[in-house]
Amino acid sequence: MRASPPITITPSYRGHPRRVRLVVPPHDRARDEPSPPVLVLFDGQNVLGDHGSFAGGWHAHTAVAKLPKTIRRPVIVAIDSGPGRMAELWPEIDHFLRFVMHDVLPLAEHTLSLRFDPSAHGIGGASMGGLASLAAAARHPRVFRKVIAMSPSVWTVPREISRELHRAIVPRDARLYVDVGLRESERMVRRATETAALLARDLPKECVMWRPDARGKHRELDWRRRLPKALRFAYRR
Repeated sequence: MRASPPITITPSYRGHPRRVRLVVPPHDRARDEPSPPVLVLFDGQNVLGDHGSFAGGWHAHTAVAKLPKTIRRPVIVAIDSGPGRMAELWPEIDHFLRFVMHDVLPLAEHTLSLRFDPSAHGIGGASMGGLASLAAAARHPRVFRKVIAMSPSVWTVPREISRELHRAIVPRDARLYVDVGLRESERMVRRATETAALLARDLPKECVMWRPDARGKHRELDWRRRLPKALRFAYRR
């Protein structure tokens, strides 16, 4: 079963069009979801097919289409990164999240003639996108209840993100997935491990999945390989 071809929208971010691609799950299941879940993914040029990606795509649409019936299939909202990626995914993350919440998601709903399930908004990414996803969970915990943070670059701001996550009032139905490749840098592994431990200490065990990947490196190939399990955890019924 295949997902529908991506639909492209181009909302304006700081005066410039930003490509966002929408992928709806297979129609046989979509009829069962009048208000489907949604998954916003950072670095959208990397998360679908190989063409245009940095080093091969995640094929997230295929992973969603293959999910079993016990897992809800989210609509994918893949937002391309811009020339100011490093800034927009951390020091300017508040501005970027407002763009996601107030521009991208309403336009996506209008374009698809859908109403996303407000209790099942997800957000995810890798590296700086993983850090930005954790920031979304900390700053808007009642909006983004499903979080997929792959190899998050928490080493760049360890105290800040730890403080924010510790203070966040996370709903009991939230699902926060964090992973890291154990063949990544020592500081990447150490800080990701510390972040997962903090979440496990502050939240019920059913809310958090920590996945150290013994053969994982800091690369698209490994994030693609780990994505199906992350989806199964985040969107289980």
